[in-house]
Amino acid sequence: MASLAVALFFLGYPNYVIRPQRHQGARELQAALTVLRFQHVAELLCAAVALVALLMYLRSAPRRASLIGPIAAAITVLAIAALSRVNIYEVMFHPAGAPAFASVRESKLDGSERVLAVSAGSDARGYPIRAIAYHHIVNDVAGGLPIVVTY
Repeated sequence: MASLAVALFFLGYPNYVIRPQRHQGARELQAALTVLRFQHVAELLCAAVALVALLMYLRSAPRRASLIGPIAAAITVLAIAALSRVNIYEVMFHPAGAPAFASVRESKLDGSERVLAVSAGSDARGYPIRAIAYHHIVNDVAGGLPIVVTY
C-alpha cells in the first residue's frame, strides 16, 4: 500500500501543478520539476516493491485469505508506472502533420471562417482555427523560414 501511495504521488503531483491555465508558484513548480526528474526511477522502484510484496504475501498467505486486494494493488502500481511514461501534455498538444494549402478560390472555407494569417517573404498562409484547435501547434515553413503557428 505504501508503494501504491508513493506511485500515485509521483504520477499525480506534477500533473496537478504543471497544467495549463493554472498559476504556479516558483517553489511549487520547482518541487514538481524535481518530482518529474525522479519520477521514472521512483515508479520503477514502486513497481518492484509491489511485485516483491505480492510474491511474499502469496507465499505466506493462508489459502483462504483474500487475494483480490493485494493483486489489485500490485496491478494498479504497475499501471501507474506505465502511465508515468506518458507525457499527457504531449498527447493533448501534439503538432499537426504537414499542412496542405490551396488557393483562396479552391479553399472550402466560408466567408466567416476565422484564420491565423502569416506572411513571410513572398508566402502568405492562412491556418483555419477550427483545423488547428485540436492540435494547437502547426510546424511549417513560410518564406523559407521555419515557423510555428499556435492557437
